[in-house]
Amino acid sequence: MTKALNRNYYNDEKLSKDELLFFKKALEEKREKIEKNVKLTSNNVENGDKCHLKDEADQASNLIDTHTTNAIIKEQTKSLNQINRCLNKIATGRYGICNMCEETIDIERLKVKIFAEYCISCREIIEQQ
Repeated sequence: MTKALNRNYYNDEKLSKDELLFFKKALEEKREKIEKNVKLTSNNVENGDKCHLKDEADQASNLIDTHTTNAIIKEQTKSLNQINRCLNKIATGRYGICNMCEETIDIERLKVKIFAEYCISCREIIEQQ
């Protein structure tokens, strides 16, 4: 069994119930903002595709805008996936536990990056690879 499963993380009071509620609410608000932004951005791309551009320069500019927008949507989708994983971790009692070393993630790190899935040490290892 892993370290995280051998102990009850929340009973060790690493994160209080109030802190968990704070993080859950913040994650849900962030998810809602990103979902609205993705929807709005997707609608803008669809509307841009429907316009009839006669000039090659306009078509090229529209294509660049579309690629940029798609890249932004892709990154926001990644963030949504991370947020959903964190919300699931809150529900299962594993929020704030590093995916790699299974040690607790410092609360200050969680305040800065609410959907952090790795402690700072493990994040640095991942970035070096």
